[in-house]
Amino acid sequence: LLRLERALEGCQVGALSGAVGTYAANGPELEEAVLERLGLARESVSTQVVARDRHAELLGAIALAGAGLERFATEVRHLQRTEVREVEEPFRKGQKGSSAMPHKRNPIVSERITGIARLLRGYAQAGLENVALWHERDITHSSVERVVLPDATILLDYAQHLAIRVVEGMTVHTGRMLENLDATHGALYSQRALLALVEAGKSRDEAYRIVQESAQRAWHERTPFRGLLGQVAPELDLAAIFDPGAFTGHACAIVARLDSMDV
Repeated sequence: LLRLERALEGCQVGALSGAVGTYAANGPELEEAVLERLGLARESVSTQVVARDRHAELLGAIALAGAGLERFATEVRHLQRTEVREVEEPFRKGQKGSSAMPHKRNPIVSERITGIARLLRGYAQAGLENVALWHERDITHSSVERVVLPDATILLDYAQHLAIRVVEGMTVHTGRMLENLDATHGALYSQRALLALVEAGKSRDEAYRIVQESAQRAWHERTPFRGLLGQVAPELDLAAIFDPGAFTGHACAIVARLDSMDV
């Protein structure tokens, strides 16, 4: 939001400096009076038109905002895959999923956000193409901006509302998350096991080999990694290594950072 506000502020300028920017027909005082009444800043140095890099910056900021929404939407799409299924978009009563496979719930809203983000990046490219004008005064930019500026701003607003809809109606399958975590048979604790072995006096290479062999065996044989590690390194405090709180202990602090951001 801050990036968008800065870019929008950069576009809030005007010029009334004549055909080539030299005030041949009127002085700077008339320009100042008109712009003050309109609530616009003065373009420091203009020709016949205000430089379009300002508008390109705005379209770039809009495209970046769309990319941020796409990042969120892509994650939802992945998490809704059948083999993952940790999160699902809102699915209203009577809504249809896949036309060929009735059991599926396609993430159509997240896919729509992704498509919109692609359009916004295209509009940003159009904005860059508008920067260079013949003798800094032709109006080839005009027809482009009449399309891309209203379309880009409206689409971004629409994409934001779609993202809010997904967030507010999202279904989170915590049980499925636990199942996916258990699918590693504890191998996800390999980093903590590695560090514990190093702290216990092993060289990093030796510790890495021990953990790697046990973790891969846990995956291949579907055997608890904790038990395998206990066999090869009985001196370790397994309860401390396999404490899930190590991954969630700072979650509240991280979320608090987001709550405190001035966006």
